[in-house]
Amino acid sequence: MRILLIGDIIGRKGRETTASILPKFKQEEKIDFCIANGENLAGGFGITPAIAKEVYTAGVDVLTGGNHIWSKKEIYAIIDHDERILRPLNYPPGVPGCGARIYTVNNQQVGVISLCGRVFMDNLDCPFRTVMLEIERMRAETQNIIIDFHAEATSEKVAMGLYLDGLVSAVIGTHTHVQTADERVLPKGTAYITDTGMVGAKNSVIGADSTVIIKRFLTSLPLKFEPAKTGPGIFCGVIIEIGSDTDGSGTTANALSIRRVQREV
Repeated sequence: MRILLIGDIIGRKGRETTASILPKFKQEEKIDFCIANGENLAGGFGITPAIAKEVYTAGVDVLTGGNHIWSKKEIYAIIDHDERILRPLNYPPGVPGCGARIYTVNNQQVGVISLCGRVFMDNLDCPFRTVMLEIERMRAETQNIIIDFHAEATSEKVAMGLYLDGLVSAVIGTHTHVQTADERVLPKGTAYITDTGMVGAKNSVIGADSTVIIKRFLTSLPLKFEPAKTGPGIFCGVIIEIGSDTDGSGTTANALSIRRVQREV
């Protein structure tokens, strides 16, 4: 099975870039399942029902969340009903939506978990303890488990990858929008990358209009972030190939390979 996880899709430029590249790319690379981080879809912050449908049409199968998942109030109308949207698992009990689901892909089961870090982020429940309980539940049905770990600190992401090595198929970092070059299959068989990058305007500051961001740095004024809208788009992600458990023991994950993707349009 070949799974594509694409990074944070930033605003209109990110959605246009996704629509331009993704359909043909999925055919070329024989992608069976596509996961995208969607917390920045709507004007750089949040998700709306119409915009979710737009990226589904482009070929995204599941949208994971992050610290901006609640930025558009329209999300509350759909997050309990749209099974293709996941908010971070480690929000406190009683929060709307779901942080993990199992999907059927080519007659196989694939678990997807959306998870948020805590270092330099919101003070959510412990991602390490929370995710382990969910993995135990999922592994009763499938060993094919993909985690989007939406976190700021590289150390927290690396620690999570090593903590879960051998228990899940992949731990894929998002949030910082800059693709890292440390993709690898960890010693016990889990695919890992610190950050898969973003989909949005290439000549921007992590997807935002560079003029505004530079002015913020020069003046320290609280200017509003705006997604960059012009110039070439960049499409970043990783392709993870997973197979069945080779020894039947249930103690090893099943990532065969991980490969970075970066395309310009």
